[in-house]
Amino acid sequence: MALSENSRGALLMALAMAAFTCNDALVKSVSSELSIPQIMAVRGVMATALIYGVSVYMGVRLSLKAVLKPLVLLRTFFELGATLTFLTALAHIEFAAMSSIMQALPLVVTLGAALFFGEPVGWRRWTAIGVGFAGVLLIVRPGPEGFTPVALLAVTACCFTAARDLTTRRINTDIPTLTVTFFTSLANTVVGAALIVPTGGWEPVSTYALGHLAFAAVLVFAGYQAVIKAMRSGEISFIAPFRYTGLLWGLVIAVLAFGEHPNAYMLTGAAIVIGSGLYTFYRERKRSLAMAQKASAAPPA
Repeated sequence: MALSENSRGALLMALAMAAFTCNDALVKSVSSELSIPQIMAVRGVMATALIYGVSVYMGVRLSLKAVLKPLVLLRTFFELGATLTFLTALAHIEFAAMSSIMQALPLVVTLGAALFFGEPVGWRRWTAIGVGFAGVLLIVRPGPEGFTPVALLAVTACCFTAARDLTTRRINTDIPTLTVTFFTSLANTVVGAALIVPTGGWEPVSTYALGHLAFAAVLVFAGYQAVIKAMRSGEISFIAPFRYTGLLWGLVIAVLAFGEHPNAYMLTGAAIVIGSGLYTFYRERKRSLAMAQKASAAPPA
């Protein structure tokens, strides 16, 4: 059975979150060895080369004219802001905490979709998303210990990412996803390289770091492709909550890879957030079935 646009977008978003979260873990693992700009540059070179190779293989023409469109340039700006703020915060706070703070992203995206795109959001879905936000607050526990200056960088990264995703939605679908992905990756590489000297200069890259960043480049490519296609499918207000699946990956990786021990507040909040996302999916499916039944029962014109 063919997937609906909403279901397809939700699946792509979940896959993107898995790719991005694993990429984040790989980047964090080398952040004590390399500066953030150098990580951006090294990972970016490999990711850009990979994307270029795939585009050649698929016969996709990478048109510079296409990416000079205002919306594409605006998306690139938001992407750069998200990358710099996110990686800086990631290097200085616990992995589980970073993953938890970023769970506010669907709320910002849904609000933007409702305010600027006029997408319908029923009260039940708003309630579910509100409950999810309460779960995020339970995880973060706002206060002197929760919102450090670095944690505020994570919140800023959340806002940049939401703006990027909303802008992606408005980009003409005639512009291939690979084209947007390639020039976004290239921009990250160039900006990262330009900031290496101001932030301390080039450091030797070990085989360990190179291997981790090479794998991260593959995951970034997969994540970019999936999230762009997801944001071009169905309703943003339905697809956005599936970013919550990234929290599951974040908690598992925090425990297994970094030896962190999420407390009861974080685990309870995670359960609330995931539950609200699943309920949102249930409500959308029920609404779609009801609309389909109503359409089939309507008398022919």
